[in-house]
Amino acid sequence: MLKGFFGFLNSLVINLPSSKTLTLYWNFGSMLGMVLVFQILTGTFLAMYYSADSMLAFSSVQYIMYEVNFGWSFRIFHFNGASLFFVFLYLHFFKGLFFSSYRLKNVWASGITIFLFVMMEAFMGYVLVWAQMSFWASVVITSLLSVIPVWGPSIVTWIWSGFSVSGATLKFFFVLHFLVPWFVLVLVLFHLIFLHSTGSTSTVYCHGDYDKICFFPEYWGKDAYNLFLWLFFFIFSLCYPFIMGDPEMFIEADPMMSPVHIVPEWYFLFAYAILRAIPNKILGVLALLMSIVVFYFFIFFSNYHSVLDILNKFFVFNFILISIILSWLGQCMVEYPFTFLSIVFSILYFFVIFILLFIYILEIFIFS
Repeated sequence: MLKGFFGFLNSLVINLPSSKTLTLYWNFGSMLGMVLVFQILTGTFLAMYYSADSMLAFSSVQYIMYEVNFGWSFRIFHFNGASLFFVFLYLHFFKGLFFSSYRLKNVWASGITIFLFVMMEAFMGYVLVWAQMSFWASVVITSLLSVIPVWGPSIVTWIWSGFSVSGATLKFFFVLHFLVPWFVLVLVLFHLIFLHSTGSTSTVYCHGDYDKICFFPEYWGKDAYNLFLWLFFFIFSLCYPFIMGDPEMFIEADPMMSPVHIVPEWYFLFAYAILRAIPNKILGVLALLMSIVVFYFFIFFSNYHSVLDILNKFFVFNFILISIILSWLGQCMVEYPFTFLSIVFSILYFFVIFILLFIYILEIFIFS
């Protein structure tokens, strides 16, 4: 059994046939794996001192910061580690769009599934602080589930464990926040198995064995560049520990008074802008869900040619720009002209995605 395990490990990170043309863009995936393990380790230490009780949660976070030996370091590294994870998650995703990684169906589908679970995991971790912004963000986001036909209100009541967000809701989120990363870890393993069974894309779009070399030692050296990113991360976290957070996160949750302007973490702002752009609640939630789920449609076509890759990259650049503008609009006040611009860029967001799909379909017809 041990021999089989080492053989499996050897096939994953040593003798794996890899394209000779992989650049530093392919470091995003390895960095994500490192950050995931880092988040699980720091989160486990934080869980030892955290109290999942509405009367104690906020105080327990302060206790970790001020009383637990080096508790402050685990807290700020875990807090900023979430932002680091999403930085490389989006870079990894955009790299996949640039190089048409959706041609690898199982890899792409498992990656989008990981994306959705990580978003859920980050939201639940945000709530655990039990501060003003996180509490009211949980009220808003969980209420969106009420749009589900027939069972929606019952699902919301079940998640709340009552008729409002309370201490029971906090315990529910805490248990899920602790368990989901292990499930994500299993999904990542399947993601890697699917990737290694097909081989990855490359800068020259080659998929044949003539382009392959062993993963070790060349790509171990390339992935070692991630250590410089970790050095920058630790320096940034120690110098600017809460620059990525909201001031309302330093105020204990008050169910009787909501913040003037509810804003999620920066990595959810593009989706939040799309949600706010549509005045109808059901259509807004559907658009919010489709902003990620729509990428599953890319796996329904089979094509390994790329004659329109320059056109594809042009629209991916536009998609990135639109996503950045939507993220900026997501933290703006709900007033003109921001509301109008949110509608315009939400339409452009889905329009560019369908253009990318059209380019992909067009390539199939050219080579059919």
